[in-house]
Amino acid sequence: MIMPDNDSVQAGKNFGIGMPQKNEGYFLKGSSHLEWGIKDRLSRVFCPKSGHSVMLAFDHGFIMGPTSGLERMDLTIVPLIEYADCIMCTRGALRQIVPPTTRKPLSLRFDAGSTVLTYLNDDCLIDIEEAVRCNAVLLAVMVAVGDRTNEALTIRNLTKTVDLGTKYSIPTLGVTAVGKELVRDARYLSMASRVCAENGAHVVKTYYCEKDFEQVTNACPVPIVIAGGKKLPEKEALEMAYKAISEGAAGVDMGRNIFQAENPIAMIQAVRSVVHDGAKPETAYKQYEKTKG
Repeated sequence: MIMPDNDSVQAGKNFGIGMPQKNEGYFLKGSSHLEWGIKDRLSRVFCPKSGHSVMLAFDHGFIMGPTSGLERMDLTIVPLIEYADCIMCTRGALRQIVPPTTRKPLSLRFDAGSTVLTYLNDDCLIDIEEAVRCNAVLLAVMVAVGDRTNEALTIRNLTKTVDLGTKYSIPTLGVTAVGKELVRDARYLSMASRVCAENGAHVVKTYYCEKDFEQVTNACPVPIVIAGGKKLPEKEALEMAYKAISEGAAGVDMGRNIFQAENPIAMIQAVRSVVHDGAKPETAYKQYEKTKG
């Protein structure tokens, strides 16, 4: 074995005596005590400067098929990806239409099961090694709090996902579902979001509600991103995003309100202005109209 000569090894001199090592905090709510790998992945999803994220969701096909705007994802979705902080999709869509050169972090739809033709939320999980192969930074699973048939099943799916993801330092996104018997109010959404967080979700995706949404974000000890839900007029969608961020959300995970917009590229840019720059809805809508024109 060849060893370096002793006289060629330089003794260290710059030990910073009298200068305590800097211990930085972490910018995301409820994430300070997580391990390095999970923090690293979360910081790819959320901008460390603004603390926010614009996620582009196009996983609808796994339960809805070729819904409007997703008939040809190579034509409608691929041009939008460069403007998103993170994409949320299935493994099929990822391999079929997402160019690996986009270098965008992936929130992988980690569960699958029943469709809109039957009873939703009867789901199973895919293989954690598949998530590793896809280079996922988030594992997205549905949690159907209040669903009398599948509530326990989906909560078990969440806890199993957290356990599997922890082995590989991949954080979990708990996606709150709304049962047919339930309404999208602060009382339900705060409970569903808190249940996800208490069971280990690192981020929660839920809906915005006009009344008392701050109760939802304040009662959830991890970051919340809001779902866009059904298509709204562009100005209303920007108003919803602005209110959600102003009331404590850490981002948006929009799909139909972007890819079904009259001009999707202009819309996602306007959403970015609201989420990252704090642009008011009126300003963002003027930007949308200008970019569209």
